[in-house]
Amino acid sequence: MGIWKHSCDRGNYSSSLLFRHETELLTQLEEVSAATVDSLVFLLKQDMSDRTLFQTRIQNITKNSPVVLGLSIYQADGELMLAFGEVPELNLQIVKDAHIFRQRSLDGSRYDVAWTNRYLGGKYILIVRHDASSVTRELHAFTWRIAGLVAIISAFVCLVTMLVLGATVIAPILRLRDDLIAAGEALSKDKDTPDFYSFSATGKDELGDVMVAFNQMFCRVYDEILQRKKAEEFLRDEQEKSERLLLNILPQAIADRLKQGNSNIADGFAEVTILFADIVGFTEISSRTTPEALVEILNSIFSEFDRLSDRYGLEKIKTIGDNYMVAGGLPMPCTDHAELVAEMALEMREAISKFSDESGAPLNIRIGINSGPVVAGVIGTKKFIYDLWGDAVNTASRMESQGIPGKIQVSDATYKLLHDRYLFEKRGTIDVKGKGEMIVYLLIDRKP
Repeated sequence: MGIWKHSCDRGNYSSSLLFRHETELLTQLEEVSAATVDSLVFLLKQDMSDRTLFQTRIQNITKNSPVVLGLSIYQADGELMLAFGEVPELNLQIVKDAHIFRQRSLDGSRYDVAWTNRYLGGKYILIVRHDASSVTRELHAFTWRIAGLVAIISAFVCLVTMLVLGATVIAPILRLRDDLIAAGEALSKDKDTPDFYSFSATGKDELGDVMVAFNQMFCRVYDEILQRKKAEEFLRDEQEKSERLLLNILPQAIADRLKQGNSNIADGFAEVTILFADIVGFTEISSRTTPEALVEILNSIFSEFDRLSDRYGLEKIKTIGDNYMVAGGLPMPCTDHAELVAEMALEMREAISKFSDESGAPLNIRIGINSGPVVAGVIGTKKFIYDLWGDAVNTASRMESQGIPGKIQVSDATYKLLHDRYLFEKRGTIDVKGKGEMIVYLLIDRKP
């Protein structure tokens, strides 16, 4: 048999595996037709003078072959001696010029094989056409089997890869994402440090390095935010203390103006009511009482007066020794300032009487009230206070200093504002220092 050389016109196959299988199938096809070819070779070596008889014998030999479809017989000099059945595409010229001894048709259904003159004793060249449709079907089936196997292997590899990646990469990344969300909530809502998954991660790869960096970053940011919030809380507490201290000295409206940068605060009020109160008998008690006890008594009394001023919305101005000063109608003007001060005066008198009964201390109170215009403002830059000036203030002070212990003495201006709602006793005309003679009244009680 001649040298194997497959046709270059068949092109390159997609893989060596498919090519090897095709070669095996074609070899099997040649082996199936080998008995028929041997019979033909034997016949060619006999007497062929009777061409008709020779053709008949060939027909008898080939009709029993399941794969031989036709043949061509050439003499050594190139003359076509006989063509039988389906004529092969492979011919003597192709064999001589291109040295191609095996050739499949373009559609793959036919396969031509040439037996050279060396195989036939140098007299003839035999080219046999085979039915290769079974080879084509088998190659198609083989291709599908390979494709299915590749798909199965690919699916298996993908599944294993996903499982490995899921356990080693994807799951840690998802947990790290959850840690980031928990970190954001902890920082924004002042929660305790969450139990991060990344805290327990021990990986030595790049992802492990990322988790370690995340832990370090969160701890640093969390500590810094915690320190900042502690500092803010401390500043807020100190600010609240300063606010309370400032409000103990100044009215709210005046304190707000000072914080806004107003350094020169002075306001005129057309009509306010001022009260002065003096603790009668306190000087005598101070001479026979320890300083601590004295301050405690005075603090108890004035604390009750502060409570009353808050209750009636009045503005405590100052205390000087055992003298207490309060005003109504400022810094926020109101129309019932005289009535509010009168109510506080009555309760101050009751409070002193109750305190004297409970403590056994012989204390009494002398109260003076006046109404009129004043100027109010803040003076000084150190230990400043909100104070009042004007004739109305001096008159109120005289109403107290020239009053009667246990009584509430009011000026004629205050009497005119209150006489329709309160009971008064006319004291008459008195000589007020710096003012001359003035008609004054004693506030007794509320009218029924």
